[in-house]
Amino acid sequence: MRKLFFSPENSPSSSSISQFPTFSRQAGSSPSRLTYADSVMNRTLRMAEPIIMKWNPETTTVAAVTSLFYENHREAKELIQWVNNLQKAMGLVVMENTNQEKLVRAQNLMQIAMKRLQKEFYQILSMNRAHLDPESVSNLSSRASTRSSTSGYEDDGDDDIRAANQLIFSEVEGASRAAMADLKLIAECMISSGYGKDCVNVYKIIRKSIVDEGIYRLGVEKLNPSHIHKMQWEVLDVRIKSWLNALETAVRTLFDGERMLCDHVFARSDSIRESCFTEITRSGAMTLFGFPENVVKNSKKLPEKVFGALDMYTAISNHLPEIKSIFSFDSTTNIKTKAETSLITLSEYVKSALNDFELAILKDSSKTPAPGAGIHDITIDAMNYLSQLADHRSILTEIFPESPPPEHNLLPETYMGLTNPDDPPPSPISVKIAWLILSILCKLDTKSKLFKDASLSYLFLANNFQYVVVKVRHSNLRHMLGDKWLLLHEYKVKQFASSYERLGWGLVIESLPSDPSSLTSRDQVKETFRKFNRTFDEVCMKQSLYVITDSSLRDEIKKSLARKIFCSYRELYDTHGRTMGGDRNTAVLVRFTPDDVGHRLSELFSDRVEPGTTLPFASSSVGFGSPCSFERW
Repeated sequence: MRKLFFSPENSPSSSSISQFPTFSRQAGSSPSRLTYADSVMNRTLRMAEPIIMKWNPETTTVAAVTSLFYENHREAKELIQWVNNLQKAMGLVVMENTNQEKLVRAQNLMQIAMKRLQKEFYQILSMNRAHLDPESVSNLSSRASTRSSTSGYEDDGDDDIRAANQLIFSEVEGASRAAMADLKLIAECMISSGYGKDCVNVYKIIRKSIVDEGIYRLGVEKLNPSHIHKMQWEVLDVRIKSWLNALETAVRTLFDGERMLCDHVFARSDSIRESCFTEITRSGAMTLFGFPENVVKNSKKLPEKVFGALDMYTAISNHLPEIKSIFSFDSTTNIKTKAETSLITLSEYVKSALNDFELAILKDSSKTPAPGAGIHDITIDAMNYLSQLADHRSILTEIFPESPPPEHNLLPETYMGLTNPDDPPPSPISVKIAWLILSILCKLDTKSKLFKDASLSYLFLANNFQYVVVKVRHSNLRHMLGDKWLLLHEYKVKQFASSYERLGWGLVIESLPSDPSSLTSRDQVKETFRKFNRTFDEVCMKQSLYVITDSSLRDEIKKSLARKIFCSYRELYDTHGRTMGGDRNTAVLVRFTPDDVGHRLSELFSDRVEPGTTLPFASSSVGFGSPCSFERW
């Protein structure tokens, strides 16, 4: 008690001391005279008893139904002051071991006052739910920060805006600050009087209900594993999106505002602040931060689930510094650990999903070729998957900080376009993505052997490689693989297109003389026209079944064929076509005009094939080169 009442930090304030009798006992005074403690107690009881009894909820109807802090704020602060004085007077009586009857009377008054203050504490918390909601409390700090940062700015327009904003928020802000101040005043009085437990219990019950209700309203609820496993992806995806919004609001508003309120009300006691905040937020926080781990562990394996996992990883990672700051107490370590565990679980799931993706490509054994040597479904699906992954490249870089497995390091430097020793090495995630695309290209090489015609195999590879290149160029994959990778694979597309032209159109090109004037006899001219008619007609009939889906590749191949066929035929036609006019079989010999040839070429490679079209496919091993050699790529 000596430490409590005579230590510097607990010494009575000047305003409190002024209300005590200011006399001292003299040596040798008569024992019948009042002691200093008795005098202080008498005066304190005389002043404190009327106001305490006035607001005794058990003796007056008005006190039972009215809020003291709402009806008469000045009198409320006066009651707090006299309760504090009563506590000090009781301390003096205890130290001097004087009139115990007065001590019992004071204790009874103290109990009545504590009941009153507990009731007031409850009423303030209950009646000001809107003003003490976490968003309002959190905004107090942000608005104060904004005012502080702009207080020196001298612009009339901005001054008007700030004044307007101040008018909008002043009422809510004022009510919030007043309620927080009253709660703090009551809490400090009850705690210093030894009734902190009653105050804390009320606070925990009301504020926990607010936090739990807030989590529920944000759409977060604890789900059992079997429920998640049975859930359709569309439903689970909606829940994930709802959780992403909930995390943002919960961290920056709900938990942050609750921490600020708790720190303010119980500013005098670190232990009470910690116990209150921990008990209020533990259940809601554990449910919120445990949701991602629950989802990835218990939901069905689906390719699209990886994007939900990446979104959840991004959200927790971005908010982790705030989470650690808000839940900085030792007793909230398990909450921080739960958030960090979810990050680890999500990271491991993403790594596993990419390995499963690679394995699915390698295991694909479908024997149905792409119609018209067009884009295979595996190319479309795989590249769409990877391009969406690339949208999360910054997070993937965080998830894949180490080098990929040793077998992935077998990628030759030329595959990544790295021919200069001074080139910076690619990031681990770039190597991982490059390896996955290589797996796709190798699988496409295997698929190309399903075509009986070798030229068709090359057209299939040109189509699909072009799709890969375009997808990389127009997505964030470009930033991961680099322009050198693109140049290398664009060159591969040209090689495949050239091989297709050579094998598919070689007979037509060879049927045309490089110099029409070298044909000196009429028979040579006739044979040349006959050979061109036959080969051109056959090849055009065959090639009309094939497609080139990319417009730029289609135009390049058409231009190349026009240079090699149309121009050569026009020269042959201009040189010898009219000289055949006297022949009875001219119409048979010269079946095509240059315009006819140009028209036939322009109609080739429609971007779709009609259903039911029969194409020259075969599952034989007709092919070229090794099934997947790095030198080829």
